[in-house]
Amino acid sequence: MTKTVTIIGGGHNGLVCAAYLAKAGLQVTVVERRPVLGGAAVTEEFHPGFRNSIASYTVSLLHPQISADLNLARHGLRIIPRRINNYLPLPDGDAFVAWPEPELLQREIARFAVSDIDNLRHYNQLLAAVVPVIRDLLLQTPPAVHAGGITDLWKLYSMSRRFHRLNLEQKQFLLNLFSRSAGEILSDQFDGKPLQAWLGFDAIVGNYASPYTPGSAYVLLHHGLGEVNGKSGNWGHAVGGMGAISQAIMREAEQAGVRFRVDSEVRNVIIDNQQAGGVVLASGETLQSDMVVANVAPPVLFLQLIDQDLLDPELRRHFTNYKCRSGSFRMNLALSELPQFTTRTVDHYLEAGIIIAPDLEYMDRAYLDARQYGWSHRPVIEMLVPSTIDTTLAPPGRHVASLFCQQFDPGLGSYWNDHKENVADRIIETVNAYAPNFKSSIIGRQVLSPWDLEQVFGLTGGDIFHGRLSLEQLFSARPRLGMGQYRTPFKNLFMCGSGTHPGGGVSGIPGHNAAREILKVI
Repeated sequence: MTKTVTIIGGGHNGLVCAAYLAKAGLQVTVVERRPVLGGAAVTEEFHPGFRNSIASYTVSLLHPQISADLNLARHGLRIIPRRINNYLPLPDGDAFVAWPEPELLQREIARFAVSDIDNLRHYNQLLAAVVPVIRDLLLQTPPAVHAGGITDLWKLYSMSRRFHRLNLEQKQFLLNLFSRSAGEILSDQFDGKPLQAWLGFDAIVGNYASPYTPGSAYVLLHHGLGEVNGKSGNWGHAVGGMGAISQAIMREAEQAGVRFRVDSEVRNVIIDNQQAGGVVLASGETLQSDMVVANVAPPVLFLQLIDQDLLDPELRRHFTNYKCRSGSFRMNLALSELPQFTTRTVDHYLEAGIIIAPDLEYMDRAYLDARQYGWSHRPVIEMLVPSTIDTTLAPPGRHVASLFCQQFDPGLGSYWNDHKENVADRIIETVNAYAPNFKSSIIGRQVLSPWDLEQVFGLTGGDIFHGRLSLEQLFSARPRLGMGQYRTPFKNLFMCGSGTHPGGGVSGIPGHNAAREILKVI
């Protein structure tokens, strides 16, 4: 008899998991609380006539094997690489341009510190050695390590076929990336502050921390694991927005027989005799199934969807204390015209990720402000104007902008409802200081505080990763030692979200890996 599966949450990982399970012959139903599928990877109209990727907003981590397995290109997915990776306007009127071409990038670096040409070459050589070690682990299921020490986790690295080829310097660099701060590593490596800022930005994206927080260097590494159209470390735009990725996965899943139910919030998981047997919806309807797969943040699953009397007290404590807050603030803007920066510009600079954070000290100050006041007086901002390359998003002559902003205290909870509009004004003024026509060009805006990101998308604490990417919450310990294999203490209850290995980002890997583990027990 065909096994039945209910997947809680129609985010991209849930859709990936559903597609693989259905293609293997299982009868799969995906239940989604929102009226649309895709989770945080969605494209929606946020102002009449203006559409955008309203939460996740750029592509790099989507794994090529998953794209191939699920025929995403055949289902219409097209990704355009950025002609300029990033553009950093500087307070003195200059700007740092992060070109994807090595020769142009070297020339740019030399404008600020000639010594950094060799420094970056050495740094990239180290990254080129260690990134494949981590990539080897992405599609692997972590071993069930229970001792919990760094030595045990180091054994995990040795699973990579490339680990043993690293020399001593490369192994030390890998260890540094897991234990030291990004700010410390980058300050040791480079002399030019704009170069430090460009590289250091990735360490605080979705990470409520200073770039000088120990362990922040891994977040930098995590963002460097991706590729676009076969080019490592590049970023791109999905034509039609991030929802195009979810839609392509959904089409493959639909062809394999997956059933979808939107506007279907799950109230609790049915567990009898330590075994999952379906879900109860908020409407009171019961959906029985042989297996349940949770594509939600681990604290949501264990603290909201499972009867607390069934949890071991230690397990309850673990997820009560699970680090799941990223301090992100998201805005989508409808523009009457393109922003005009008064800093040094180059052709196509508005197609780049525009980073407003000129040095590591600025990022550190933003975090300290958020800790003290709740939000940054001078926030860290990455702005994209995707309509410069994707005309499907806005009416002719008009544009949309994505603002992904860091260092806003997620602990304020619903208190954000009273302050988010004022904070949004502060963010706009920060951009306007570099592009004086920006504020006056705004004809509509959507403001999503950390609290909104939690309420709308289920991102606990606004955490885009479903849990902090720190050593105690990685690999076999993600989301807890003994549960790093996409399983839970309850039979037939699995996890497939970003709170499992290898973590967040629109990669599809947790969904892929979870499906493989589920099929092992069929």
